[in-house]
Amino acid sequence: MIEQVLLFTLLTSFLVAVISSPFFIPFLRRLKFGQSIRDEGPKSHQKKSGTPTMGGIIIVLALVAGTYAMTAKFFTVTAETNLLLLVTLGYGLIGFLDDFIKVVKKRNLGLTSKQKLLGQLVIAALFYWGLMDIGISTKINIPGTDFGFELGWFYPVFVLFMLIGASNAVNLTDGLDGLLAGTAAIAFGAFAVLASTMLHYEAAIFSVAVVGAVLGFLVFNAHPAKVFMGDTGSLALGGAISAIAILTKMELLLVIIGGVFVLETLSVMIQVTSFKLTGKRVFKMSPLHHHYELSGWSEWRVVMTFWLVGLLFASIGIYLEVWL
Repeated sequence: MIEQVLLFTLLTSFLVAVISSPFFIPFLRRLKFGQSIRDEGPKSHQKKSGTPTMGGIIIVLALVAGTYAMTAKFFTVTAETNLLLLVTLGYGLIGFLDDFIKVVKKRNLGLTSKQKLLGQLVIAALFYWGLMDIGISTKINIPGTDFGFELGWFYPVFVLFMLIGASNAVNLTDGLDGLLAGTAAIAFGAFAVLASTMLHYEAAIFSVAVVGAVLGFLVFNAHPAKVFMGDTGSLALGGAISAIAILTKMELLLVIIGGVFVLETLSVMIQVTSFKLTGKRVFKMSPLHHHYELSGWSEWRVVMTFWLVGLLFASIGIYLEVWL
């Protein structure tokens, strides 16, 4: 039963994304919602300037359609499903406002960092309040073991850190055509497998809906991209994957399954720290995918390599949770 539901969910969100994109992309182009490219970024990216952005709206609409269509048909829409959608839509809205300001002002700066952080904190606080309402455990499990530790009063801080950290980490990964869409599909696919195995069917359905949505979007986002997801998509995906990890009590496993996102974030932290302390840069450019670009790799080679690394991390995560 659940296998058929997951398959129908995947197909529904995929088809919604694929069918709506050819209508939505020209609409964005007519509104002149084009991407502004950073002057300090790789010079090869300047030709991408003007490519329609805010395509994350397609992803969000498709995953919501897939989630509600299948959940409402085969199950009761639960508080867990609504919490997942709260974080996804909330962080997606923050990203939308950021993208909207960028395209209207024709610059690469949208919301200020303080404004963005405030919005993320508000959504995270609402999510935590919902977690307490359903009585979620404040114990953290160690992947691959039967051990765990109780966070108690520190758990809400941990939840806030996870949501904000994951959304920003995923956002950093969105820098090449198809890079984030592919790595996100792999990571959410891993959580779908684990959630289904652990009988967290709401999270499994939601995860599969995201996979279908980003794969449908990838049809138009693969190199050369016809549309970018923008912060609308990347922040929504980052919030969604951390919310899934929290609701299924696989918080620490997110670090492994989302290993690509972690590496991208670490590269930025290392670059900034090194430059401030020594005046020297460790990488040619951060986040990490730009380092390989400037090392002579083609964009497609970088993307494919990161997809394979993401698949390796996802496989390790599944192995630790299921077979150990």
